[in-house]
Amino acid sequence: MKGQLLQTGPGEGFSPPQRLLMGPGPINCDPRILRAMSHQVIGQFDPDMTRCMSETMQLYRSVFCTQNPWTFLVDSTSRGGIEACLVSLLAPGDKVLVGDFGRFGALLREIAERCGAEVETLAVPWGEVLQPEQVAAAIDRVRPKLLALVQGDTSTTMCQPLAEIGRICREKEVLLYCDATASIGGNELRVDDWHLDAVSVGLQKCLGGPSGSAPLTLGDAAVAEIRKRHHVEAGIRTADHDEGEGARIGSNYFDLAMIMDYWGEERLNHHTEAASMLYCARECARILVAEGMDNAVERHRVNGAALAAGLAAMNLQLYGDQSHRMNNVVGVYIPDGVDGDALRREMLQCYAIEIGTSFGPLHGVIWRIGVMGYNSRPDAVLLTLAALEQCLLRQRHPLSPGAAAAAALSCYG
Repeated sequence: MKGQLLQTGPGEGFSPPQRLLMGPGPINCDPRILRAMSHQVIGQFDPDMTRCMSETMQLYRSVFCTQNPWTFLVDSTSRGGIEACLVSLLAPGDKVLVGDFGRFGALLREIAERCGAEVETLAVPWGEVLQPEQVAAAIDRVRPKLLALVQGDTSTTMCQPLAEIGRICREKEVLLYCDATASIGGNELRVDDWHLDAVSVGLQKCLGGPSGSAPLTLGDAAVAEIRKRHHVEAGIRTADHDEGEGARIGSNYFDLAMIMDYWGEERLNHHTEAASMLYCARECARILVAEGMDNAVERHRVNGAALAAGLAAMNLQLYGDQSHRMNNVVGVYIPDGVDGDALRREMLQCYAIEIGTSFGPLHGVIWRIGVMGYNSRPDAVLLTLAALEQCLLRQRHPLSPGAAAAAALSCYG
């Protein structure tokens, strides 16, 4: 496009363009988090480093609404957190039930299969969520060791209610694992009250940071299961270390028993902690806890409602069961006669705003527009709606100019 800055070549420093990331994630990082990441690295066993690790554990207990002592980080993207939980909880041959209402339920199934588990799937059509009675019946039929669910699946924008399912799993003595990467911080998540045994997340959505660290929390039942498979590497093992009686966890890097030894009082070496991501993850949690978890959820709810109202006012149809939509992502059908990919390119090239399409059967069918973390604020919502309105008008979509902003503003009071 004419007027753009010239791009640098590979022999020069990389300077990313300025974008407003209003898709399903990642999002623009809070400037305070970027500053935290710029601090100098210190040694992994420096007393100030281990103090930072302990403080981070405490902060994430507040984020997860839990008292779990074993609340810590895996140095990986959110997918690494998922894999760490599943490979550490599931031994080959274990039965697992996976709830599937979008792309990321299918991901849980694949990871569980790669762990060697016997996997059964409970699926509902995209745009819906699982009902507690469906889950209870499936548990009675499959008798799994573990139920794996996604709370918020960005592929469909749906948010799975968990409180009743958690109660069912506790009564039936089934472990409950949840991937809450896309939902935590923007939607209510109460680990202890809802009886969630293991939860993992990432930073790149409502936590306001970049991808690269996976906070997780483990309840007593999950810890006991993992400890059965405890193993210490030969190079650091001493006579004081006991081996678990279960099968060794199939991954060294994602072995939560060894990572717990690293984050615990012994500080038994497992890997070199990613110091910059530790600083980053700590700041993500600090900012959220300072705001208050309930306040953060309400902020995402209000901005998500304003975005949805503005989209509907542009003569667009919202996707899925709106009573179960995540606060922080809105799905909207691409209207007939509009080239969805061309419009997304125009949004990016002309307005430097990124929105997303979806995956599988919804690719090219819906757009997904997010209001997450640092970008969950009125000016970002109004700017996105204004740019989208102009792009739709250029493709001759019938709408009333100005109606979207007016509808969104009405949600702010």
